[in-house]
Amino acid sequence: MDLWLEQLLINNRSPLFNAARVKAFGITPLNIEYEPIFRSIYPNCSQFNQQILKLPADKFALNLWTLWLPLAMLIATWRKSQSRPLIQGILAGQGTGKSTLASILILILGEMGYRTCSLSLDDLYKTYESRLILKQQDPRLIWRGPPGTHDLDLGVNVLDALHQPSSDAVIQLPRFDKSAYNGAGDRGISEAVSRADIILFEGWFVGVRPIDLGVFDTAPPPIITDSDRQFARDMNAKLADYLPLWERIDRLILLYPLDYRWALQWRQQAEHQAKSLGKSGMSDSEIVQFVNYFWQSLHPELFIKPSLSVDLVIEIIGDRSWGKIY
Repeated sequence: MDLWLEQLLINNRSPLFNAARVKAFGITPLNIEYEPIFRSIYPNCSQFNQQILKLPADKFALNLWTLWLPLAMLIATWRKSQSRPLIQGILAGQGTGKSTLASILILILGEMGYRTCSLSLDDLYKTYESRLILKQQDPRLIWRGPPGTHDLDLGVNVLDALHQPSSDAVIQLPRFDKSAYNGAGDRGISEAVSRADIILFEGWFVGVRPIDLGVFDTAPPPIITDSDRQFARDMNAKLADYLPLWERIDRLILLYPLDYRWALQWRQQAEHQAKSLGKSGMSDSEIVQFVNYFWQSLHPELFIKPSLSVDLVIEIIGDRSWGKIY
């Protein structure tokens, strides 16, 4: 390996195992030497970065060494602790990098011998036609995203099928095509999988449960008007319908931005980048309206907190790098 990479391995050690040991295991730190595994998987992971992630080589290697690999090993340990496939929930808001995390974990866990697939909460959206009917019933649901816009029966059936131990059955994972109907989106071509060891189930409110209605009386902006508060209460009530889906989750990881308002900045950056590449994108005012819509339905300050019943919290700081792990 290059000298800079050797120095990186020497000078950086991941706190992840130590930080997670009490909550995840209730035992002393794991005495796992992951340097040989790092050296084994690095070539293929580096190639993936060059083709897909396109991070600077040193930043990618540091993330792989200090976060992604030890996290994959922790998830593998959770898988070994049970007799059936592991459904690993990842709760993360807009812009926190949940899709990137799922992609790199699939690669690393695959290199370690685990068949891993991902399912996004977005993949469970109702069809375009069903959402048109839904919008007629409740005009407040101007976009997909909030509770009530997902096919929960589909989600439960898919997770139940994936959870079966030692099954050779081919399971069709739903996939959502966000480009259909001029960006409104529709059910896309499903992906066939079988004998998955680990299922990464990610989404912006995966695992989130209803809260006390009293908090909406003094809810933070952009929940301002009486109609805003009623919408928030109604979305909160809809979360009860998601509980059977959350019950299928074995473990839950939270990617927690120290300031939820960074999501607006991150979304603007993404849209500006898309436009610079000649792609279509929203204006800044449209982005504000879009992000506020999500915050009005399930406000991060009220619903997405480290106090949730999760197995691991990874703090995300302003530049989208990670902070404390506990």
